[in-house]
Amino acid sequence: MRGRKCFVVLLTFFLLIEGGQFSSDSDSLFSFIRAVDPENVLRIDPRGLSPHPCSRLSKGVTCNVGGTIIRAIRLENLNLSGTIDAESLCRIPNLQVLSLARNQIQGSIPESILNCTSLTYLNLSNNLLNGSAPIGLAKLKTLRRLDISNNQFTTSFPDSRWESGHSNNFSVAEDGSPPKSPPQNGRRGAKIPKSFDKWPKLIPLVVAMTLFFLFICYINMKAFKLEKEKAVLRSLAMSPAKSPPPKDFEEVKPDPRNTELVFFVNEEERFTMEDLLEAAADLQSQSFCSSLYKVKIKSSALFAVKRLKKLQVSFEEFEHTMRTVGNLKHPNVLPLVCYSLSDEEKLLIYRYQINGSLLSLQENYIAGKRDFPWKLRLSIAVGIARGLEFIYQRSDDREIIPHGNIKPSNILLNETEVPLISEYSLSKFADSRAACLFGYNNGYTAPEKTPSEEGDVFSFGVILLELLTGKSVEKSGLDLPKWVKSIVREEWTGEVFDKEIRKIEMYAFSLLNISLKCVAHFPENRPSIAEVLEKIEEVLNSQEDHPPSPVSSVEYSSN
Repeated sequence: MRGRKCFVVLLTFFLLIEGGQFSSDSDSLFSFIRAVDPENVLRIDPRGLSPHPCSRLSKGVTCNVGGTIIRAIRLENLNLSGTIDAESLCRIPNLQVLSLARNQIQGSIPESILNCTSLTYLNLSNNLLNGSAPIGLAKLKTLRRLDISNNQFTTSFPDSRWESGHSNNFSVAEDGSPPKSPPQNGRRGAKIPKSFDKWPKLIPLVVAMTLFFLFICYINMKAFKLEKEKAVLRSLAMSPAKSPPPKDFEEVKPDPRNTELVFFVNEEERFTMEDLLEAAADLQSQSFCSSLYKVKIKSSALFAVKRLKKLQVSFEEFEHTMRTVGNLKHPNVLPLVCYSLSDEEKLLIYRYQINGSLLSLQENYIAGKRDFPWKLRLSIAVGIARGLEFIYQRSDDREIIPHGNIKPSNILLNETEVPLISEYSLSKFADSRAACLFGYNNGYTAPEKTPSEEGDVFSFGVILLELLTGKSVEKSGLDLPKWVKSIVREEWTGEVFDKEIRKIEMYAFSLLNISLKCVAHFPENRPSIAEVLEKIEEVLNSQEDHPPSPVSSVEYSSN
């Protein structure tokens, strides 16, 4: 609770500095433009400004850095012939600048423009505006500059153009008579009040206070997280003893001295729940449904502890699945060390892989922090394919569980950079209430969005394309299969490959053919993982046994 309060206070603090909150101003801006431009000179889509006007009227609309808040509207000298819809205009809460100068705007300046309380600059000069004086403009306390000259008002205004440090120096009589001349300190070129001179001196103090506040929040949140994790682990330790595995399961049995942790490793590698409680836990990542920690146990061994929450699964089904996964032994599948479960949470414990994931390797390569040679890429591709082929091997005594979430962050690299498939079996527990665990809307998910061998082949095909192109999908959201197919369709296939791959294109073309078949739209058009592995190993053997051959063509199918 302490961490949440700190976050809320900090968020409020920064929102106050910003001066407002993000808002969607599209409808209001469209209504205003439709009134001021009835002839649609600006050629605005009648369906509205979507997804946001900042991305559609870049020449006439100025937004904040994030592109979410409209700051200024400048539609000058565009032959606009409509009227001013001040009510729609003033629904844009953070608008500071409005300039419609040198157009043919008609009608009067509506009284409702007084609701535009954020305006600092208003220029309506050189139009066809008429009527009486805009009564009450002096009440716009933020207004610093005004220009309504060269219009057709029924009364002349000596001060129809002015600039002021205080907007209320400009006044208009209640009966609509011409405005009085403002005092000298309100005329153009007036000095900025001395109070504003103090702001530059206060900036270092504000920065120092902000940094101090952030430091205090960080310390409090860190302490809160550590205390919370200890409480969670203690609750697991005090939970009722789990039912023992069925008698036909003889490979691994729970430690009789510790019924809270069910192990799948040798006796000398095991530890107790107390060891886990006393270990220092370093939070690596977290989401609504899970958290991942790096834990150091017994002064040396590093483990990755994944804490699952909100899973709608029975004890019996979870234990059965974990026993199946725990007894899978393959060089390219991350082994499960042990698990523990309670009513609310489940713990899965693996050996920590110090080389991180394929995603971190890709990001370091893109950032120029490390090399990513062809030999390593091919080795990773072969390893992932072998691990998936093992998962889908048919057997009378083993249930086949689709992975369902193959992506670079779930491909870990051991100390020799051998790929290990992680997160295996969790897709079995996925439902709409726990979808945040599995990311079915990511760029690796097959169109049918169903956990299956065909779906995993599609995901693996995207990873193959990443290895060949040097691009990363997981955080960019790029539709890589679509991009590659468009390049191949235009017969610019060589442009697909990353700079490292162009050195050995004769081998890369074969892998490109395989990956394009894997990412076919319809699952029935994709090869099995066994067929994919066979083709990749042919490339591997060809590279080892034969010298480079001429570049071959790429087979392409739109399916």
